[in-house]
Amino acid sequence: MAQKIKLSTIADALNVSTATVSLALRDSPLVADDTREKIKNYARNIGYIYNRRAASLRTSRSGIVGVVVHDIMNPFFAEILRSIETELDRSRQTFILSNHYDQLDKQRNFLETLLQLGADGVIMSPAIGTPAKDIEMAQNNGLPVVFVARHVEGVDVPVFRGDDTYGISLATNHLISLGHKCIAMVGGTDYTSTGRDRYEGYRHAMQLAGLEVKPEWRLEGPRTKQAGFEIAPQFLALKDKPTAAVCFNDLAAIGLMNGIARAGLVAGRDISVTGYDDLEEAEIATPALTTVWNGQREVGRRAARALLDLLNGIEVKNGHDLIKPELRIRQSTGRMVPRKD
Repeated sequence: MAQKIKLSTIADALNVSTATVSLALRDSPLVADDTREKIKNYARNIGYIYNRRAASLRTSRSGIVGVVVHDIMNPFFAEILRSIETELDRSRQTFILSNHYDQLDKQRNFLETLLQLGADGVIMSPAIGTPAKDIEMAQNNGLPVVFVARHVEGVDVPVFRGDDTYGISLATNHLISLGHKCIAMVGGTDYTSTGRDRYEGYRHAMQLAGLEVKPEWRLEGPRTKQAGFEIAPQFLALKDKPTAAVCFNDLAAIGLMNGIARAGLVAGRDISVTGYDDLEEAEIATPALTTVWNGQREVGRRAARALLDLLNGIEVKNGHDLIKPELRIRQSTGRMVPRKD
């Protein structure tokens, strides 16, 4: 049987200490760049694999961070993840990703797995219905938690997200300024903090303008393009015939615009539609989508930075760190014209 390669093997060959080898293999900035690369190249050439588990026993750090969101196929979460990855890479942290799809059991299993692996912390957009006790369980077992996009009532952790109430009010006020008075809210749900906050922004803007908010004008649910497309007939059949729609996100808005087009109408001319998040697809949609930039890349960057600070013993303020949204006016909104259908 071949003899196991040890840190001392590399240290003796390169005439450095085993501590220097260990630090270099962990990409520590305490080792000069040239020395670090020399050690890593030598270790790679002789087939040495750094034992992260053994190192974690010595340092109480695994170098592993968990990230759990609703669905990474949603470009909103993909943009957040991109920034998280970039920030963690700078600190040589490896992350493990999970989609919970709003399934509490799946989210719980992931948190338990992170604890079993000795992960350093977790960044999460909590699933619908997440109880405070699930987060407290993770924290009580030494797993720092940072939230993105959503929060859980009764949980005191750092939360990074856009100011959804203000952001939706920007979109609603834009439509009101164009003369629209019958404005529907399409998508979202009261089961998430995001859904509640965005509906509150819509409702408040309507009331400040002296406009009626009818319960039937709130079409809950759609968060995907398919769902937005499928709800278009219901929107078009509303009794009071709204001339505009504030959508929960860009995906629902693009789907709704496609459904409107299938009915022979044009978004921005016959019916105005706004989205939310300002995804890359919003600008190249046909027509280009008026939407609200929600700072998701900044959300990811700040969340990752906060978790790294926590791991390094730097105090991080709990509570909400809100990114101020900005309105992006494009072709999908226009002046109000009475619906003829």
